[in-house]
Amino acid sequence: MLIDTHTHLDDARYNDDRDAMITRAREAGVDNFITIGCDLATSQSAVALADQHDFIYASIGVHPHEVKHIQDTWYAEFRQLARSKKVVAYGEIGLDYHYNHSSPKEQRDRFREQIQLARELRLPVIIHTREADTDTVAILQEEHASEIGGVFHCFSGDAALAKHALDLGFYLSFSGILTFPKATALRDIAKTVPLDRLLIETDCPYLTPVPYRGKRNEPAYVTHVAQQLATVRADELGMSPEKIALATTRNAKRLFKLA
Repeated sequence: MLIDTHTHLDDARYNDDRDAMITRAREAGVDNFITIGCDLATSQSAVALADQHDFIYASIGVHPHEVKHIQDTWYAEFRQLARSKKVVAYGEIGLDYHYNHSSPKEQRDRFREQIQLARELRLPVIIHTREADTDTVAILQEEHASEIGGVFHCFSGDAALAKHALDLGFYLSFSGILTFPKATALRDIAKTVPLDRLLIETDCPYLTPVPYRGKRNEPAYVTHVAQQLATVRADELGMSPEKIALATTRNAKRLFKLA
């Protein structure tokens, strides 16, 4: 049993075979999916898709790239969406200073607002951070995000960020990046994360793992993330893909309060 904790199942790249793609994942042992909102429209799509399947859950929120588009009515809309029992998290939210599609100040202001809304809704937060580690950690601390908890999704930071995240009580989620040949430093970090703080994801359709690089990613491939995680932690007694599956599934159910 596996849980892919970060997918974008509503992405247009799945329009021709979404049902078949979901079936492939289920046949590969993926029992649950969380599909992620990046703005109001994709949050609505995520909830609608989750409502169609008892094994799919949703998150809602606005990605840092998109926060410049937030309108006055959006937070009220998110409050309404959060009334669905299928909404288990708020995100992905955070800071991304690599592209700055939204200005850094606007990102920081909206990040604070969204943490505050997540605290109001009592939902754990899904964090996206890129080239913004210091500000991300500071805002999480200042806005008391540890009260609701959450996950640094698609973790690709350094050991210092991993420690900050763990000290906040957050989980670290590893993606197909863990399988990339040059990701040696990331694999070294993955060895050190407590087993009860690990999650796995695909971030599909992005970040396709080895051996499918160059192809569209999909949730069935989260099995390769689990396998790689077991491999890098092979020096632990009894470690196996099955143990990784059990631990990460247990962790996902705890964080997101899944049935």
